[in-house]
Amino acid sequence: MAMSLPHQIGALSGTSLTAETGGVSCEVPAKGSSATSAMWRTPMTNLKVSVQKTGNEIDRVSPSPSPPMSPMMGGGMRPDLSVACQALMEAQVEEVVEREYKVRNSSEKEKGVPVFVMMPLDSVKTDHTVNRKKAMNASLQALKSAGVEGIMMDVWWGLVERDAPGEYNWGGYAELMEMAKKHGLKVQAVMSFHQCGGNVGDSCTIPLPRWVVEEMEKDPDLAYTDQWGRRNFEYVSLGCDTLPVLKGRTPVQCYSDFMRGFRDRFENLLGDTIVEIQVGMGPAGELRYPSYPEKDGIWKFPGIGAFQCYDKYMIGSLQGAAEAFGKPEWGHTGPTDAGEYNNWPEDTNFFKKEGGGWDSQYGEFFLTWYSQMLLNHGERILQSSKAIFEDKGVKISVKIAGIHWHYGTRSHAPELTAGYYNTRNRDGYLPIAQMLARHGAVFNFTCVEMRDHEQPQDAQCAPEKLVRQVALATQEAQVPLAGENALPRYDDYAHEQILQASSLSINDQSGDREMSAFTYLRMNPDLFHPDNWRRFVAFVKKMKEGKDANKCREQVEREAEHFVHITQPLVQEAAVALMH
Repeated sequence: MAMSLPHQIGALSGTSLTAETGGVSCEVPAKGSSATSAMWRTPMTNLKVSVQKTGNEIDRVSPSPSPPMSPMMGGGMRPDLSVACQALMEAQVEEVVEREYKVRNSSEKEKGVPVFVMMPLDSVKTDHTVNRKKAMNASLQALKSAGVEGIMMDVWWGLVERDAPGEYNWGGYAELMEMAKKHGLKVQAVMSFHQCGGNVGDSCTIPLPRWVVEEMEKDPDLAYTDQWGRRNFEYVSLGCDTLPVLKGRTPVQCYSDFMRGFRDRFENLLGDTIVEIQVGMGPAGELRYPSYPEKDGIWKFPGIGAFQCYDKYMIGSLQGAAEAFGKPEWGHTGPTDAGEYNNWPEDTNFFKKEGGGWDSQYGEFFLTWYSQMLLNHGERILQSSKAIFEDKGVKISVKIAGIHWHYGTRSHAPELTAGYYNTRNRDGYLPIAQMLARHGAVFNFTCVEMRDHEQPQDAQCAPEKLVRQVALATQEAQVPLAGENALPRYDDYAHEQILQASSLSINDQSGDREMSAFTYLRMNPDLFHPDNWRRFVAFVKKMKEGKDANKCREQVEREAEHFVHITQPLVQEAAVALMH
């Protein structure tokens, strides 16, 4: 049986709590291979594709300041804790009303966009236990009370299969899944085959499994490599996807075995509690190359990044493609005039708008090969994940990076170095959407909260145009589109942008289409600050109402205020507990 609200608060705060409500007194006591990968065989004819363009993104840009946390009363206790028992009773009444409403409307078509909340990156500790368990429980209960559909959690390859190949320790995750189930929250589980640390928002470091790192140290070409020989250990190079370079298994086999192990361990929760499997396919879990690494200051926004095709496996594939194209001399290296990580397009011969190499026959050959290698990588993993989770009642999704800087230029250089062949003359997101559609996967896209005018204009950033382009591509490919915010935002202005973008009202063909889900970045103490929490609860309710909402915004906000009032003690304690 779940603890009462006063018990939870007492446990979180470590103090005694006596609450008197309606004559009831509650007292709580304190408490080394050199082989090359299979040759790329995609036909190289008709490389030009005309298309409509629009958009461009980044996971950076300064977030709006969030209000400071309300000061604590002396001794760590606040007078508002005396309403704890009453809040619990009111919350239980609300739950009954909500259940009855759902029963009455169960026959209606589900509308609106369900909101999930990303969990902290370190939700499971290195000792395979749940981090800050009391805070986690209080936070999940608060999220549920706000109408949140569920949570998104990273299931780290580097933790679960850390010590030896094929040995999985799901400790911590099993407890966290059961915790979500207990609170009635759904779970989006991310198969995180990348390193945590070195990207925007990474608050902790979780390397790849030890035995994988050992293999990469023995054969550095297993790591993505730039033209200066710098290695990137965030994710195993897709150039060796099909080669048995990880102690007798291919990287794709390792990913498949991991997902199969996850399925077998959590089969009883699939389709009920676990409703989505997001399959990591590159750095930060995104289907892309690590072209803009922030670690050690290598890249800074809004630099164009650099191509990552200089390990021997990628070069081997490039050589095969060049020979098949009849230009073997093009297979020895990638572009040599594409500048450095922090250049701007016009600083380089390859990306400049007039006569740039990107718009030449060589540029078309190279960029087609480079982007197709990324698509092939996605195909391989999706084929496997689709078979593993078939008939399990879960969605499969793939995250695509929102690279919006220099979007207004002709070459779209940062997108090109990341593997998205998107230029003024070519749509790079339609092929990705079509690939996902073939496997029934969801296209998950970020930077949904951003507006063009908020970004540096000299870098020609255009996140809104980019989101629109992606929405059009997914509409044409008939693939579901889900969204995320790239940076933590708690203001109404960002919420309104998300509401507008998630409605997918882009043209006459949009109909009643909406985003399939939205995942909010991220559960942390800031989210539970009183002003932020009030706005967040209203935002969740508006998202659930959908684009054809009958309720006026004022009514939704009044309901949100009521929920905020009854959950205030728990929410404040969740914020405090998360800080320790």
